[in-house]
Amino acid sequence: MIAVADYGVGNLASVRKAFRAVGHDAELVRDTRRLRDARAIVLPGVGHFGHCSREFHRYGLGPAITDARSRGVPILGICVGMQLLFEGSEEAEDAPGLGLLAGSVRKMRGVPRLPQIGWNEVRVRGAHPHLAAADGWYYFVHSYAAEPDADVILGTVDYGGERAAIVGAEGLLGVQFHPEKSGPAGLGLIRAWAQAVS
Repeated sequence: MIAVADYGVGNLASVRKAFRAVGHDAELVRDTRRLRDARAIVLPGVGHFGHCSREFHRYGLGPAITDARSRGVPILGICVGMQLLFEGSEEAEDAPGLGLLAGSVRKMRGVPRLPQIGWNEVRVRGAHPHLAAADGWYYFVHSYAAEPDADVILGTVDYGGERAAIVGAEGLLGVQFHPEKSGPAGLGLIRAWAQAVS
């Protein structure tokens, strides 16, 4: 099963609906034992990093995710779910991330406006076995952006400068935009990921 980690935050229903739209079932899972049985995990998220982190850890999902990571279970982080893959965020310095990727998340500076809301062009610049996205337009809603090591950046967006839009490592993929709200391009990304991890 593809498990969507259910910690009561944000875009759960729309993420699940997007998977169904591309012919793959995804279950909302809060029970950590069931999460450990998943063949792949989606980590969604919307809103404030601190709130997402607190709710995520309140339900005790952190150990299950890090255990899955250690066993090579594929993980997809979406929006704040991608940010949670990092060590922490300037948005809430007392709220921990998962530390699966090195780096932090910082408030964007020198940008046209905050938050960045709307469609922006993503340029894919790295290969990943779970990523079949092409350059295209995707839907963003955020004020903070990951600042990772260059070797994990798979795609960028130009918004007041080049910023990470897609990150990844072995078995791990994160997107700052919302593929479930990004029309055919976003659904194509979700379909390709689901097929790759099946």
